Amino acid sequence: MILPKILILNQPFVNNTGGGITMSNLFADWDKDKLAVTCSGYLLTKEIDPEICNNYYQLGTEERKWRFPFNLFGRKYESGPIKFSDASKDKVVDESSKSKSRISFITKYLNPFLNTTGLVHFNSKMVLSSKFKKWLDDYNPDVIYAQCSSRERILFCIEVQKYLKKPFVFHMMDDWPSLIGVDGFMKNFWQRKIDREFKKLLDVTDIHLGICDYMGEAYLQRYGKQFRTFHNPIDLEFWQQGQKQSYELDNSPTILYAGRIGLGIDEALKSIADAVDQINADLKINMKFLIQAQSAPLWIKSYNCVEYKPFVPYEQLPFQFGAVDFLILPYDFSPASLAYIKYSMPTKASEYMASGAPIIIYAPKDTALVQYANQYQWASIVTNPDTSKLTDALRELIQNQTLREQLALKAKALAKNRHDKTVVTKNFQRIITEAANQDMQMVRLKNSGDKHRN
Repeated sequence: MILPKILILNQPFVNNTGGGITMSNLFADWDKDKLAVTCSGYLLTKEIDPEICNNYYQLGTEERKWRFPFNLFGRKYESGPIKFSDASKDKVVDESSKSKSRISFITKYLNPFLNTTGLVHFNSKMVLSSKFKKWLDDYNPDVIYAQCSSRERILFCIEVQKYLKKPFVFHMMDDWPSLIGVDGFMKNFWQRKIDREFKKLLDVTDIHLGICDYMGEAYLQRYGKQFRTFHNPIDLEFWQQGQKQSYELDNSPTILYAGRIGLGIDEALKSIADAVDQINADLKINMKFLIQAQSAPLWIKSYNCVEYKPFVPYEQLPFQFGAVDFLILPYDFSPASLAYIKYSMPTKASEYMASGAPIIIYAPKDTALVQYANQYQWASIVTNPDTSKLTDALRELIQNQTLREQLALKAKALAKNRHDKTVVTKNFQRIITEAANQDMQMVRLKNSGDKHRN
């Protein structure tokens, strides 16, 4: 199969975000010289993996125009191509070098003001500069692939597709349209406006991709578009390196959460800690709740059972996940969070499946994650924000080795059958290649018609 040249909008190849990891795995076997990325300068961090793609265009001051007075606060980035190799990452703005007082002011005061007034959707706009157009013309992609989660990026995607007139593939990572523009006194205006603009983007999209089947079902009703599911595919051989083999437990079992901490997840993590404390008291064991995150939560000192673990290099994750006795996927139960996560699928869900460790899901019932787990029975599920229910689920798993093995076996089989990248990426390549070929066929037909008329 001859793979087409792809232009990727708004998402770099990184391994520290869900969109970046999913995209990295989907394009992992693509020809390196047939991939190019363009995105805002603040997204180009030192986490970029140049092994997959090293052809970037940084959208800077010539493309991202800040309206007065917001131009006084917006960081300035140089516009132009960047080839990422060993030393080229020096061109990336180091987050640690940014003014802490400036960041603090923006976080505490400016961003809340922009959200409340709705100016967050108006304070800047993207334009196609002459330099950027030349870069697009020189690269001359066959297909455009995009992710986005803001009004500014919606409009940017539309403008790029309008300029290039190439097949457009749009990939939804989560249901951000449900929350965008909901703050402040102008929320109704912005919701209606952004909804119209987003529908315009979907109208110029040739291939609609979603992160899960539940999202596809909802979006067919909401937007009248057929979304095909492409969740994070995994390198099965990579994850099988540390795959769990034994399901016997000693007196000090471990349960691991790996991910972000802070607002929106802390209450769920505290409930898990409370449940572990209760299990230790009831069963006279010394179970440990391990939290792997960027930093330790402030409340960790209140629990003897909780231990903080810093992030480890990505290549060590299969061994870390396979070494613990349980893995847990918690969600926040607040209504606002549910609106955002309802149609999302955690990137690490498929990685957890392949690890061989029994999985516990602690999340609202009406979420894609719970529906998927219920359908294929690959995890123990708790859908009530009740510590006693979580305690009961943990107790059952600890006391029932057969159940632990059954859940792990089903999860591993699902990872192999539905998430192995050797299967998923081939399907992904086929769909995009067909779109490119159809476009080429239309060009040939048009040229043939022009010659006939002449």
